[in-house]
Amino acid sequence: MTIENFVKKFEEQLEDITPGTITPSTAFKELEEWDSMTNLVIIAMVDREYNKQITGNDLSTATTIQDLYNLINS
Repeated sequence: MTIENFVKKFEEQLEDITPGTITPSTAFKELEEWDSMTNLVIIAMVDREYNKQITGNDLSTATTIQDLYNLINS
């Protein structure tokens, strides 16, 4: 998995976001589209696409898309 692929998959989970808006340095919790439901959607996407289990606590420790990517790859 590359960071570019991960960013694309992440964007696909968000409603009403223009493709290419998100970068690895995006602070995802500051996105207008981010809410508790999106939190669950991202957890499910990571499980489905990358066969990795992350928790809400894991998401709370990540600030950027890069942080989340690093967490999944650790």
